[in-house]
Amino acid sequence: MDKQVQQDQVTRAARRAVLIDGIPVSTLGVIALALGSNPDQSTAQKAWWIATTTVFTLAVAWVLLRAFRRADEYLRRIQLESMAIAFAAVLVGLQVATLLDAAGIIQLHQLAQLILLGGVAIWLLIADLRTRFHR
Repeated sequence: MDKQVQQDQVTRAARRAVLIDGIPVSTLGVIALALGSNPDQSTAQKAWWIATTTVFTLAVAWVLLRAFRRADEYLRRIQLESMAIAFAAVLVGLQVATLLDAAGIIQLHQLAQLILLGGVAIWLLIADLRTRFHR
């Protein structure tokens, strides 16, 4: 029983660390999204948007790398399997959106970002549920 409590505390500490690392990155992502939402941008606005998006992408990679380094083998396996499922869901979603675009029902650029964000949400949801229920 004592080992289970210790394991739960380690898991909570890892989640807390990812949350602390992820809050500034999420804020940066919202800023990048807001900067890129204007269709009529000047050259300076485009440069700021590209720079912010690049920093956001590198920050996401850094947070993921730190999370993987902190995790034990079991948590790494859960994360990688969750990423694989989310990757498959994104591929299927993009394929369906491409077919709908070819049929003239929707435009692909309208759904591409939503599909990618949905993939990240699927990844995080599956990883969280598997971590909670399989210990």
